[in-house]
Amino acid sequence: MAIEIIKDKCKGCELCLKACPFDALEMEDKLAVINEKCTGCNLCIPACPFDAIIKTGETEGAIDLGQYKHIWVFAEQRKGKLMNVALELIGEGGRLAKQIGKETKVYALLIGNGVENLAEECFEYGADGVFLIEDPLLENYTTDAYTKVMTEALSEYKPEIVIVGATHVGRDLAPRVAARLSTGLTADCTRLDVSVPAYIEYAKNNTTLDTTTLDPKDRNTRLLQTRPAFGGNLMATIICPRTRPQMATVRPGVMQKKEKTPGAKGELVRLKYNLLPSDIRIEILDIVKSAKELVSLTDAEIICSGGRGLGDAAGFELIGSLAKKVGGVVGASRAAVDAGWIDHSHQVGQTGTTVKPKLYFACGISGAIQHLAGMQSSDIIVAINKDPEAPIFEIADYGIVGDLYKIIPEIILEWDNAETLYDTSTKA
Repeated sequence: MAIEIIKDKCKGCELCLKACPFDALEMEDKLAVINEKCTGCNLCIPACPFDAIIKTGETEGAIDLGQYKHIWVFAEQRKGKLMNVALELIGEGGRLAKQIGKETKVYALLIGNGVENLAEECFEYGADGVFLIEDPLLENYTTDAYTKVMTEALSEYKPEIVIVGATHVGRDLAPRVAARLSTGLTADCTRLDVSVPAYIEYAKNNTTLDTTTLDPKDRNTRLLQTRPAFGGNLMATIICPRTRPQMATVRPGVMQKKEKTPGAKGELVRLKYNLLPSDIRIEILDIVKSAKELVSLTDAEIICSGGRGLGDAAGFELIGSLAKKVGGVVGASRAAVDAGWIDHSHQVGQTGTTVKPKLYFACGISGAIQHLAGMQSSDIIVAINKDPEAPIFEIADYGIVGDLYKIIPEIILEWDNAETLYDTSTKA
């Protein structure tokens, strides 16, 4: 889409120059002209009282949005094990499908080698169907191979919405697929909704409605993709009105899994694409797990996090002792990570990992909005802080005001006593 100035209509009033925020308009021979700074924001069009500025190429490359339907979830697996975020997104896809209408289905896209058994797990967590792509060259994740087969599958079956977990793999794969499909992508979403056209609600009670006569943009649902912006100081909701599929990556731990239905069945579609060794530009010689990759915040039921209030890196030894005692893992605020006290893999928050454990200890964490956004969905939050006015206490289920270096050892001691009492009672 481009902007064009009709010279015969231009009066040289310069109102368009004042309306343009990018200095993309200038005067030549008392007429407005567009320079290379134009972004196509269209703000100059309503500013012209003489209708001398128009949009051009609006239908260039237009697609029939009516061809696209259903919701696809990238069911990420590693070493034959489904990632937890895949099950969360299948549940979220089901929620969105209900809002769109009963004809919309949720499909899981499963890519790998020898992973057909994982289809059953997808069905049990709410997938209506599974598209399975298996090949020896897909044994381990490579950008080239996964991008090629996923792009071909999406091009062939044309889903309306595609959601991917914002893992290391998802953040690498999704933008490449979106670029090949010439569609948009919103990264690191924390909320998804749909804007359902009014005609759909009407059609539910009026089966005689002929939707083929509607404009394509009115026959399709818009995915409302919400993500933090400007350091988490505001939430931006983004739409993709002119291209399909609508794609988003979603942070792990944000969405809710459906209740598992053992024995549930669905449609299994096996796909085969011509994948050659020459399509893959890198060769994986070995996969080495580093210590930081072993930190699994998203799957942890108990997280013990430390913040600036620890004072120094040595404070995480105490946090580690608490985590070991209660069977949890160690988390951290951004302030502690930025100070170099602990690795970034432990960071909880908008710029770290979004978590939803059963029990969350916030030790020496004041409660900046960016941190709260990453852990406020925890079932139970216990906050320990010297400052009684700390924002963390506003969302905490239990708050303890005091020196964490005195309080945490007492918690560990009480935990020991409780375990001893339990052992004694069970033996009796």
